[in-house]
Amino acid sequence: MRIAISGKSGCGNTTVSTLLAKKTGFPMVNFTFRQMAKERGVDFWTFCEMAEKDDNIDRELDERMVEMAMKTENSILGSRLAIWNMKEADLKVYLTASDEERARRITKREGGTIEEQLEITRRRDTNDTERYKRIYGIDNNDTSVADLVIDTEGKTPEEIVDIILNASYNLKASK
Repeated sequence: MRIAISGKSGCGNTTVSTLLAKKTGFPMVNFTFRQMAKERGVDFWTFCEMAEKDDNIDRELDERMVEMAMKTENSILGSRLAIWNMKEADLKVYLTASDEERARRITKREGGTIEEQLEITRRRDTNDTERYKRIYGIDNNDTSVADLVIDTEGKTPEEIVDIILNASYNLKASK
């Protein structure tokens, strides 16, 4: 079973993917801009600016992730575009949360104020959406490709994982 999990920053992609991998024993692939920036010895925000000018950075990141996820029969791919890029996924999950909730979570994780993070998050969302449309023709606000859309507000990561596990069991049972 290959599970792809996507969502915007602060929706819980990494947390949910990590917990799901632990519960299933499946390898998790979640290679990010932060990791790629670190590999290249570049500050994260500088790297994001570089990616805005060089579409090959996105392509390389996305190709590497899908390739890693496809190396095994079972895997969990967590990324912004996983549900669109891993066409072979058996289950495609999109996580959502309001801008305010996402900013609150990011503030808790990275610091700053909620107001600052809300502004940064909205700017990042706009930039990401424009870039994905330009590079891939993907509108990351259109979740119709997802098998399952989960609003993560008011749910614990464990509850979200249980929803995904139930969907995957139902999918297996129907095959």
